[in-house]
Amino acid sequence: MNVLQNEGSYTVAIVGAGPAGLFAARELAASGVQVLLFNRDIKPGGLAEYGIYPEKFKMKEGLRQQFRQILVSPNISYFGNVRVGEGADISLQDLKKTGVHAILVAVGAQGTKWQGIPGEELEGVFHAKDLVYHYNRLPPFSQNEFMIGKRVALIGVGNVMMDIARWLTHNEDVHEVTVLARRGPAETKFDISQLEHVISNLDIADLEGEFARVAPVMRGVGEDPEMSKQKLLSALGKADPKVKDTRVMMRFLKSPIQIVGDDMGRVCSLQMEDNTLDLQNAVVVPQGMGTFSSLDVDTVIFAIGDRVDRNVGLPVTANEFVKAATPRFPVNEESFEVFDPKTGEIIDNIFVAGWSRKASSGLVGIARKDGVYSAQAIRRFLATLNSPTPFQMGKIYSLISSIEHPVINKETLLKLETTEKREGKILGYEDFKFRSNEEMLALSNRLLKKN
Repeated sequence: MNVLQNEGSYTVAIVGAGPAGLFAARELAASGVQVLLFNRDIKPGGLAEYGIYPEKFKMKEGLRQQFRQILVSPNISYFGNVRVGEGADISLQDLKKTGVHAILVAVGAQGTKWQGIPGEELEGVFHAKDLVYHYNRLPPFSQNEFMIGKRVALIGVGNVMMDIARWLTHNEDVHEVTVLARRGPAETKFDISQLEHVISNLDIADLEGEFARVAPVMRGVGEDPEMSKQKLLSALGKADPKVKDTRVMMRFLKSPIQIVGDDMGRVCSLQMEDNTLDLQNAVVVPQGMGTFSSLDVDTVIFAIGDRVDRNVGLPVTANEFVKAATPRFPVNEESFEVFDPKTGEIIDNIFVAGWSRKASSGLVGIARKDGVYSAQAIRRFLATLNSPTPFQMGKIYSLISSIEHPVINKETLLKLETTEKREGKILGYEDFKFRSNEEMLALSNRLLKKN
């Protein structure tokens, strides 16, 4: 990699230490940039640490090793347990005032996406991401109680939905899980390999009946129902052994329109509109038919994607931060620059990457590539700065010292991870994590006192 002119003269703050932020930090540090890496959580990794299914031990540990190697760089300073945003520990404007030459926002899609239908506030309605954080032991979600009932409606047809279905059928005391899709079987988004963990619980006879119901609609838009069915059934060849007797069913061409509660404010049923499929400009789209059906359930889980956090302090449209349509520093024809619709101008020296740039897009490999590309855009921006004002690290430490709770640096982080692995080995857990921030912070205090 080419090193920038005036090596060591540039300082970039990265907000978010998930895959996008970490790999951007690696690229920038390798080119001589001083990187200040801020993380909401105590431990780095983001969705690579707290979003991948818990039993994928080898994948998680492989990523952790890569992240440790990145943080070893002397050009990277780590500040964990720091929230950045409006009304948070520090704001983007606070960071700007320190004199950093650029800011990369890579906090992921920390907001939850809802459909906005009546009844979402009822007891027994959850967002998939909260549950993913819960079973992956991310504080404080790891400490929250999620009362899952016996009959669950699971809305969505992506890989996150499959992870939730796997958790419900392997770990929870659930009788029935009904997966709902507003489109047809040909438009499912999950990988067949993910279905292998759930298909032993799938009611095959019920699936046959469901395909018979939707087959005429599929053929009407040129789709092959038999091909779609065989694609799903191909997962039987590598199916996980059945752990519990939970029955899983799939319902296609159904759009939730209302969640109904009982007198105690708890979910008791889900109202749905029946859909058909239509071709619009060669694209298959669902269309409501004006006919309705009901499903008796006591739990509803939405797995329909995520949105960015509006409190970060950047302009938002729909579920994403607003990006410049004509960026100054495009990479692979993609924009990593933030645009302010109020002023009609690009916000100078602020960039976005990963799910902050495009919410709920791809897996770790996609986020990694996005981080690398964002670093390229930032390096091109830095190269335009003539005689950059020297950055004073003391301003950052002054800002950090104003935070009332403990801030974790990478030396303490390494000791925490070492202790966590040792505790896991003692307890016989392959992937042990402390359940709360309080436990980790108390341990970090003890470690600091020993030094």
